[in-house]
Amino acid sequence: MVTVAERPRLDAPTADWASRLRAFLHRHRLFAAALALGFLLRVITMLGYGPALWFNDSYEYVSGAVNPERPSALRPNGYSFLLLLLRPLHSFAAVTFVQHLMGLGIAVLVYALLRRRFGLPGWGATLAAAPVLFDAYQIQLEHLIMSDTMFILLVVGVVTLVLWHRRVSWRLGAVIGLLLALTALTRSIGLPILALVVVYLLVKRTGWKPITAMVTACAVPVVGYMAWFSSAHGNFAMTNSDGAILYMRTSLFADCKKMGIDPRKELELALLCISAPPSERHFSGQKYLWWAQNGQRFHAFGVGSTFTPAMNKTAGQFAQRAIVSQPLDYLAIVAGDFFRAFHWGRPRFPDANTYRQYEFLPEDKILPGWASYRGNADTDAQKYDPGLRTAQIRGKLSVVGTEVHDPWAGFMQGYQRVVRLPGIVLGVLLLVGLAGVVARWRLLGGPVLLPWLAAFGLILAPAATAEFDYRYLLPAVPLACMAAAISLRRGLPGRGVVTRLFSRRAVRPSSAGASAPTTARAE
Repeated sequence: MVTVAERPRLDAPTADWASRLRAFLHRHRLFAAALALGFLLRVITMLGYGPALWFNDSYEYVSGAVNPERPSALRPNGYSFLLLLLRPLHSFAAVTFVQHLMGLGIAVLVYALLRRRFGLPGWGATLAAAPVLFDAYQIQLEHLIMSDTMFILLVVGVVTLVLWHRRVSWRLGAVIGLLLALTALTRSIGLPILALVVVYLLVKRTGWKPITAMVTACAVPVVGYMAWFSSAHGNFAMTNSDGAILYMRTSLFADCKKMGIDPRKELELALLCISAPPSERHFSGQKYLWWAQNGQRFHAFGVGSTFTPAMNKTAGQFAQRAIVSQPLDYLAIVAGDFFRAFHWGRPRFPDANTYRQYEFLPEDKILPGWASYRGNADTDAQKYDPGLRTAQIRGKLSVVGTEVHDPWAGFMQGYQRVVRLPGIVLGVLLLVGLAGVVARWRLLGGPVLLPWLAAFGLILAPAATAEFDYRYLLPAVPLACMAAAISLRRGLPGRGVVTRLFSRRAVRPSSAGASAPTTARAE
């Protein structure tokens, strides 16, 4: 008796989407649990601090969204464009919700890149994404009406795209260029990141077409923005503050006698000389740019003359003269601010007021009535979000920008005192990444080079051109984690037990039907 086997059905239904989702979550269960916990922390933040937290720069961004016809003289309007896009919702709570999703998205990018492209085990990739998910100051930054979370997402997105693909086509180069343009329009430091990516692609011997497409796609929006800026302010630039900010950087050591400034021949530069000797000046350069007090000269011509093309040019010339005349003083102050980033603690700098704006505080936030382009800071915010509550404060009707609700707010205050990434840990991550670059010296750093240089540059640039600020450290964290994780995965000099822990082995059937273990390669 002959039995004929039933022919296999080619149209057998695939597993339903729920089963596929369960299988996916099971494969990535550790990261899924961490992501869910990170989301819960952000929900608690939104419940405790409604609708948003505020920094001194927030009001300029809101003014740019309420009055979109004119670019800001102080900083690029990229974040104001995001606020403008979300303005139909008339809710700062919606803005912070989007920013919290961006924060979670950054963690997803870090995990996905390390897991899929570099073959890290689930626990290793999750550990690398943990600072973004759980650092209280990262969560607080996402809840601020500030450009930083958008900037971090764009930078990490660019690095992820470049590292994910072994070969960069001209189309992918154009996409990366557009992301870099958005990065530059969000924060001016985005343009140097373009240079880093170009250098990395040249090291990889990428063809000229992808690089040309990337540079062109980045240049077109940036040049268009500069033309718009020129129509409003009269000079072809992105801001009228780069020279002024550099003046702030040099204000603590600039000595007009050492600079050789002759008041009779260089009156404009001489008017910016600070009368107090360097040994008696404030420990922060903020005083000599923003604070209209005795001893600082930036506002000598009146508040209306600040951040104009002429003043910005003069301040920039003064700063460059100070750097050239006193290079050792400049290097000393840059080094001091750079290494300030790697303290275990969190000293109050540059002043108590700025320090407090990065904390989950126990009191409501009353918005100031500072003058803006066509109104005031508080009225602009209320125009954007009519749901903001008003209250009588000291006999005056004021706008409440942040309402504190316990027990949620109290929980985040306690959480922030315990869960944060100390600066010294960030320093260790950078050292591990540097060791990974050195170990690949024949490949000029290999895939570690781009995230490591980006992280290092994002810490060094503010120290060199502005002044140390705690929020400037956070964009470097996911990149430093990337560089350290790739270094450990692919090996450091003297490959030890830590390196072997990151070696994930996969099993592939051999041609003879046996199983042969192979190590997933990432380079």
